[in-house]
Amino acid sequence: MQITARLVFHYQEEEQALIAYQSLEPDNRNYLESKVVDNDLVCKIRGESVPRILATLDDLIFSEILVEKVLEIDGDEI
Repeated sequence: MQITARLVFHYQEEEQALIAYQSLEPDNRNYLESKVVDNDLVCKIRGESVPRILATLDDLIFSEILVEKVLEIDGDEI
């Protein structure tokens, strides 16, 4: 069974979304599809099992948090 999940990160500016995309892309190759749409980074994850999808989402969220810290984005303003 194929499972699909979609996760959207919203940023204050498109430039921040592009930086996040470029920062995460090397690690995400072969695991998910991602693209920038306006101020959003849209990620589409496919997998054969719920545990694998959840593990991928967990890794993606953790990595994105690091990008936010590098960009010094205040979570209240996103």
